[in-house]
Amino acid sequence: MGEHSRTVAVCSLSVLLLLFLSASSESNDGTLRVSLKKLKLDPNHRLATRFGSKQEKAFRSSLNEFRSNNNYLGDAGDAGDADIVALKNYLDAQYYGEIAIGTPPQKFTVIFDTGSSNLWVPSGKCYFSLSCFFHAKYKSSRSSTYKKSGKRAAIHYGSGSVSGFFSYDAITVGDLIVKDQEFIEVTSEPGLTFLVAKFDGLLGLGFQEISVGNATPVWYNMLKQGLIKKPVFSFWLNRDPKSEEGGELVFGGVDPKHFKGEHTYVPVTQRGYWQFDMGEVLIAGKSTGYCGSGCSAIADSGTSLLAGPTALIAMINKAIGASGVVSQQCKTVVDQYGQTILDLLLAKAQPKKICSQIGLCTFDGTHGVSMGIESVVDNENTKSSSALRDAGCAPCEMAVVWIQSQLAQNMTQKRIVNYINDICERMPSPNGESAVDCSQLPKMPTVSFTIGGKVFDLAPEEYVLKIGEGSVAQCISGFTALDLPPPRGPLWILGDVFMGRYHTVFDFGNEQVGFAEAA
Repeated sequence: MGEHSRTVAVCSLSVLLLLFLSASSESNDGTLRVSLKKLKLDPNHRLATRFGSKQEKAFRSSLNEFRSNNNYLGDAGDAGDADIVALKNYLDAQYYGEIAIGTPPQKFTVIFDTGSSNLWVPSGKCYFSLSCFFHAKYKSSRSSTYKKSGKRAAIHYGSGSVSGFFSYDAITVGDLIVKDQEFIEVTSEPGLTFLVAKFDGLLGLGFQEISVGNATPVWYNMLKQGLIKKPVFSFWLNRDPKSEEGGELVFGGVDPKHFKGEHTYVPVTQRGYWQFDMGEVLIAGKSTGYCGSGCSAIADSGTSLLAGPTALIAMINKAIGASGVVSQQCKTVVDQYGQTILDLLLAKAQPKKICSQIGLCTFDGTHGVSMGIESVVDNENTKSSSALRDAGCAPCEMAVVWIQSQLAQNMTQKRIVNYINDICERMPSPNGESAVDCSQLPKMPTVSFTIGGKVFDLAPEEYVLKIGEGSVAQCISGFTALDLPPPRGPLWILGDVFMGRYHTVFDFGNEQVGFAEAA
């Protein structure tokens, strides 16, 4: 039995939309298009009334954890050989579509997730998990193409796990039928995580290297069985709240109606996730200095927000006026060591070794920014000095990054000290959400990411998720914190906030990812 652990940041809510299936039709180009309609609910009677509740946090967590040669792409205007799956958009935080399993087909809604590689749905043999009673369940006895496997399976996420067993059956995606596909019948979905989700299961579009049980992903079998001619698929996620379309996932090509200009491609650096190298992150066109020497990034359709290192998310929080939590550890380190860190940087000390030089970190900086800044510290005098040093390591490393950024902008020492003190009061919330003032949207800066030498901008209305209109509107930052040490980190997860702005191509044949402005 294989196990795959994946911890990502939690997601926030956006415009409350409820989409439902209305009709299916086969177009003249041989693709299947499913029309979607949208029902916009009264914001006073929305799911967001439970914002902050255990159920809503579980819902947000579930979304995110279930988080060359261009000949393969062919003519950008030719989608005739592609299979198109329409996506539903729920709260601008969850994009899902319909598949079917078995003969005759049993329908399910699934997240098409580029951050995982297995297909799983609730099993008819799921008797003791409440979640299973609120979602469609697969019944093998009703399918003439079912084949038994019996191999046990478990997938572990940051907020819980699902478990069950493998089976084989025919999978219908759009108008394609994938034969003898191995998938997981889930018999245990503990807790509220999946109970409140709008989807039944998950269809992974990552590489087989991260597939639980080494099961062959659906996408691989599409190619192996000759159902798709070009080894490429692409996502268009519609962020227009006035549109009735949720989005489209195109297997075997791209739809030129959904992007402008040319795609910028970057090679996959590590098979598993769709991971690539990313350059500098800019706030209002100015360098943050954090990814100047490079960061890794993942294009992940199963993650709703943009997740990145705490040090940089805190800088973005300050720039956009996002509320956060006061970190007493951070303030203590800044008060006691802020001037020392500044002096060492002015003296040209090696930034990565400063925190070990002043005794706050055990290592010399090669482990990267530590995980888990805490917002509440133990005030008991019994805490040992070694524990205090360990607790101060992550705030120290972040302070170094912040001061470097300000020095690069030629700020005065007084302004730098005031700046880092202010950031300590805007640390990302442990629950993931950071509120912003909707009325300040026009004053917020552009946040940009450098990919393949090109700068990709996100405007405030693109990285802020808005719930409701007028006086009842609530605005949530689209950025959340995630810290991974080297060699895997620093890591950014570019979720739906980014993929909604930029049409994304996953070129399996050339092992590269492409981004272009969405149309």
